[in-house]
Amino acid sequence: MTSEVAAFWRSYRAAHPEGQAQPYDVFAFADTPAVQDELAALVLAGTKRATTALVAAYAHEGQRPPEPGDESVVLDGGGHPVCVIRTTRTDRCALNAVGAEFAAVEGEGDGSLAYWMQVHVAYFQRECAAMGLPFRPDAAVVCERFEVVYRA
Repeated sequence: MTSEVAAFWRSYRAAHPEGQAQPYDVFAFADTPAVQDELAALVLAGTKRATTALVAAYAHEGQRPPEPGDESVVLDGGGHPVCVIRTTRTDRCALNAVGAEFAAVEGEGDGSLAYWMQVHVAYFQRECAAMGLPFRPDAAVVCERFEVVYRA
């Protein structure tokens, strides 16, 4: 955790002492700074209220999947904290079974399932390649819903 993120988390804890003692995770959505900025802005606007991750990625990183009540710091493309989110719900399913309602809640692009599938398949293909794993369209994913509980 950088000193900037640590200071941000202390500010959050001062304003919300009932919150977690430590963040579940500190991360940016996506894998390029431009898209990280775009998705952080969608979270702050209230458009993006969900995210999806490969179950295999959590195992690869030695991290458990998120659970309701977990709080995480979201970073922008420059690595600066923009908000704290709290997980409100998680569901597991196959990537190719994610539905239109969830895609709309993720709030990316035009909100359609077709757009969601296009960008997520491309992202997960890159992620699998980086982990040395084959991509599978029926890979297990965690569909996480969240709420913003603190802003920069």
